[in-house]
Amino acid sequence: MELKDYQIKVVDKLKEYLLALDEARKEYLELLEYKPNLAKFANFPKEAWTKSVGSIYHSNENGIKEPLPELYLKVPTGGGKTLLACHSIDLINKTYLKKQTGLVLWIVPTSQIYRQTILNLKNREHPYRQVLDISSGGRTLIKEKTDNFNKLDVEENLVIMMLMLPSANRQNKETLKIFQDAGGFTDFFPDEDNYELNTKLIEQMPNLDCFTSLGMEDEQFAGIANLNQPKTSLGNTLRLLKPIIIIDEGHKAYSINARDTIRNFNPSIILELSATPPKETNKLVEITGKELNEEEMIKLDIHLTNKTSFDWKDTILCSIEKRKNLEETAENYEQNTGINIRPINLIQVERTGKDQRESKFIHSEEVKEFLIKKCNIPEEHIAIKSSDKDDIEGIDLLDKDCPIRYIITKRALQEGWDCPFAYLLTILTNPSSQTGITQLIGRILRQPFAQKTKIKELDECYVYTFRQNAANLVKGIKSSLESEGLGDIAGRISVDCDDNSNTDFLKEKTMYYREKFKKFEGSIYLPKFVIQEKESWRDVNFEADILSKIDYEKFEIEKLVEISLSNIRKQEQELILGLSDKDSETVKEKGRFEKTGKLRINESFLTKQILDIVPNPWIGMMLGRRVIELFIDKYDKETVSSNFVFIIEELKKLLEKERNKAAEIVFKKLINSKKLHFFLITDKGGFKIPSRLKVRSNKQLIRDDNTPIQRSLFDVVPEENINELEKSVAIYLDKQEKLLWWYRNMSKQDYHIQGWKKNKIYPDFIASEINTENKADYGNVYVLETKGLHLKNDDTKYKQDVFELCNELGIKKPWKELGFDFPDKEIQFQVIYEDEWKSNINQIFG
Repeated sequence: MELKDYQIKVVDKLKEYLLALDEARKEYLELLEYKPNLAKFANFPKEAWTKSVGSIYHSNENGIKEPLPELYLKVPTGGGKTLLACHSIDLINKTYLKKQTGLVLWIVPTSQIYRQTILNLKNREHPYRQVLDISSGGRTLIKEKTDNFNKLDVEENLVIMMLMLPSANRQNKETLKIFQDAGGFTDFFPDEDNYELNTKLIEQMPNLDCFTSLGMEDEQFAGIANLNQPKTSLGNTLRLLKPIIIIDEGHKAYSINARDTIRNFNPSIILELSATPPKETNKLVEITGKELNEEEMIKLDIHLTNKTSFDWKDTILCSIEKRKNLEETAENYEQNTGINIRPINLIQVERTGKDQRESKFIHSEEVKEFLIKKCNIPEEHIAIKSSDKDDIEGIDLLDKDCPIRYIITKRALQEGWDCPFAYLLTILTNPSSQTGITQLIGRILRQPFAQKTKIKELDECYVYTFRQNAANLVKGIKSSLESEGLGDIAGRISVDCDDNSNTDFLKEKTMYYREKFKKFEGSIYLPKFVIQEKESWRDVNFEADILSKIDYEKFEIEKLVEISLSNIRKQEQELILGLSDKDSETVKEKGRFEKTGKLRINESFLTKQILDIVPNPWIGMMLGRRVIELFIDKYDKETVSSNFVFIIEELKKLLEKERNKAAEIVFKKLINSKKLHFFLITDKGGFKIPSRLKVRSNKQLIRDDNTPIQRSLFDVVPEENINELEKSVAIYLDKQEKLLWWYRNMSKQDYHIQGWKKNKIYPDFIASEINTENKADYGNVYVLETKGLHLKNDDTKYKQDVFELCNELGIKKPWKELGFDFPDKEIQFQVIYEDEWKSNINQIFG
């Protein structure tokens, strides 16, 4: 593979330093031989650096106190760090160490980078391996830490040993095997009974692990004094061979333990490559993003499309259509050039864990299901990459026959994953969070085959988000590009784990009633909407009891054509970001314009998009066809086609409004006809707060003065899955003198109210005041739902309406009249907002 100009610049600069290093080392060795007392003050790596580079040099030593050349190559994401590492090994061996063979310890920070790198290095057809084979004369061995090698292997071959950073950390108990005695490396050590040679070896390499240094823990050595037997371990073998050490993503190795352990391998030189070198490192060369762009290594410009729709599915639809358009362009490009490109859409979701499907967050399986059932995407085109599911493991995504076009992940691809076919990033995470952009933007920057197609669409990349702030988006992209090596942002160490938020990493705990509240176990009931069947009651079922009674044919869809197709851009905005010409900034906004989504007119596709609202496909098809006819009667077919995405979005809004209006009418008719009741039921079918709960949690909620929570119904309140507003409310409730107990109601599993919309209402808190008349009992109960100011919307209005209805029905039907063990208690339902929750709570418990 021919090197790019900036890569030649790196190689030339490295060679210049190595030549100076070789000369300085010769002088050091002469000094060591003839004037050893002065040699200990010599620092030949620093002298070479001063001569060839001129900047400040940060000195280091290896494990046997020898001066250690340690340098950094700063290369941005997509700059070919691995290729440069291979060329660097050749240069170090030939220019500095004067050999073709020996050991190279190649350290990587994550399993993703490890698998990808070792796969390429083992492939004799890959450019990386070809560079190494040319350097070694075709004698290259690729090893892992579980593989053995002998003295002859190292003398006659270039041995590349791959190692994960955790395995290089001496403090990691799970990886201590690398320092344990092993039979496969005896060739490098004197015979066990050769005391003289072993003693001499330890004098030369005083940092070798020995049995006596660890207390002679093996029984076979008991009673033998002054054995001084070095362990025949891989760790000791590395120390003897003084390897070249290559550290990929070197900024991740900047813990004290990691640095000490790596230097303790007695390296002859350490070369680190990263997009974001930490401070106080010896940065030999720095490559900019502009240089990468000039050499056609990355896709620019970056197009941001920000949807204002509250439904993440609308964002998916737009990115799907864009990917289809890109594939059509790529197919035409292939016909003309023979070069195959298959654009891939990376979709970031909020959850991927097995047990998280029912949470309120957007889940990978939910998105996959939507792609298959509603968007007609073949299942083989979709892959999920997470901590417990890896559909792309072992698959060559660049292979012409690979079908994958969509990869759904949370953070499993955030670093080390390399696929130039990734053109689109669809962010479905919390709109208030910028982590999706900063974690994954680098994955769509690489240009296929490091060569521009000269077709604008295929030389750029695309990001789709929803409900984000345009200014914050630009800021997030700038920050992300800086973290990928286009700015001076220091790196940080992270745990090699695909999905840190997976609850499998949290400890399971059982929550019990507090001792002072145990007398209430099994007696705290809450009312709900029920329907009587024969002698029993059952929960109201939205689909069976409400949805089935709606007459969809009466929906007033004709008013949809009142919208103007010429003004649809208000729902979508595109920002174009490119590299700045100014040194003071990384990127600049090159354009901002409004655009329309475009989708071919397809009745079947439209029908699938509205089946969540209109469950009957025949009625859905009829409504969809009617809408298309209405618009074609008013506009020409091309205009309707150009605005088809917008029409679908507006139709869904209208249908949802019509359905909600009709459902409310059905719901209240059922109440008026005495078929639907709001009852508190104490027998089978009712709801009562359970006596114990199992939760996964590592952190308990405490008061803001660090004192324990006192008034919660249960003895443990997990801090996970509680937002800042809810946390503030909980702590404030806990301080109310007139409050007896409060309970954090768990979403999707605890008390809920089924109203006239599909989604159940799960209030945030249930609280009870002190019963002043009967100290042995609790008083009135309050059901509270908290809402941030930014969440004052139609959904909040709906919850308010349902709560008002609950309060109205509760007054009309006092619980004591039901004959249950709930005398003289009132239950009040209330929505409280971020700007008034304190005053609301004060009114209740003041």
